[in-house]
Amino acid sequence: MNFIQSRSNDKIKLLHSLLTSAKARLKNELFVLEGARLCADAVGFVEIVDAFFTGKALEKYKAYTSPVLKEAGQSHEIAEDLAGRISATKASQGVFCICKTPSFLHDFEALDPLGNYLALENIQDPANIGAIARSAEALGISGLIIDGGCDIFNPKALRAAMGSSLRLKIFESEDLASSLIPIKQKGFITLAFTPCGNPDAFKSLHTRAGNVCLIGNEGSGLSAETLKACDIEVAIPMKGKAQSLNAAAAAAIIMWELVR
Repeated sequence: MNFIQSRSNDKIKLLHSLLTSAKARLKNELFVLEGARLCADAVGFVEIVDAFFTGKALEKYKAYTSPVLKEAGQSHEIAEDLAGRISATKASQGVFCICKTPSFLHDFEALDPLGNYLALENIQDPANIGAIARSAEALGISGLIIDGGCDIFNPKALRAAMGSSLRLKIFESEDLASSLIPIKQKGFITLAFTPCGNPDAFKSLHTRAGNVCLIGNEGSGLSAETLKACDIEVAIPMKGKAQSLNAAAAAAIIMWELVR
């Protein structure tokens, strides 16, 4: 294992660019995981190209770093102060992995006709994307359909997902309204969640299989084209004066109702 001390090292410069730039992640088809637990959880689910550890991390987090060392294409020890300078967190654990970006699914024929899916249109907050992925895995949702919005491999999104976004089936759509055509042909009911929808329709979500529930942008909601393409417009029943919910909170409630 070689020792890296300088931020001008080519691999460190690549790591830093992947942490800070969605364009760099897209161009290189690589992303970065940071943290001992998160890197260990990635083993077996994504290809780890390079792993970086401080000396203290190798000792303190041995249970997590050992499987990463075995799987990584190359491993490097980095200086303690360097880990702090390149970290995307306030208190770095000194463990980083550069990973190959997994391919999204694009063939909607692969959707399980008896499954329940969540479709996200132009969600911008990485914390929302990550939290939704984590809840989806925890509740046994069949997968996510993502159209636009925040890069799911954004470091903040990955931390919020705690590895769930690496294990879930994720479908990518470039035009959600058009994608709903083959989805509906497979027998799915498509439900658009909006503040103006029918709250009574929410109560029957769990009584049938084959649902795709759609959540839109935090500020503007679903696009008019996508909304028009959905079968039903649904609202989460709410009390009090609140008119809407955070996207991640709404998604968790919807997914709970789907599987309860």
